[in-house]
Amino acid sequence: MGDPIYPSTIEFWVDKVCQAAGLPHRAVHSLRHTNITMQIAAGVPLVTVAGRAGHARTSTTTDIYSHFLKSSDKTAAKMPENIFEPETK
Repeated sequence: MGDPIYPSTIEFWVDKVCQAAGLPHRAVHSLRHTNITMQIAAGVPLVTVAGRAGHARTSTTTDIYSHFLKSSDKTAAKMPENIFEPETK
């Protein structure tokens, strides 16, 4: 194994990638939240998301991301409506 990576090194790498992509600065922690939210949106089982996030319980994940889970639930509730309504053009 190698030496530990200093947090400032990771921040430096993220800044370089953001600059190269023409994006504004993003904190590493915000990228973590984006990643977890995208996993939930993609339908990855909550147990898997929680484990990958390092949460011992899924309740930790649901507490932190409940705002997103509620909006996903509203979208899911509208899905049958979209399926059964005929398309109009």
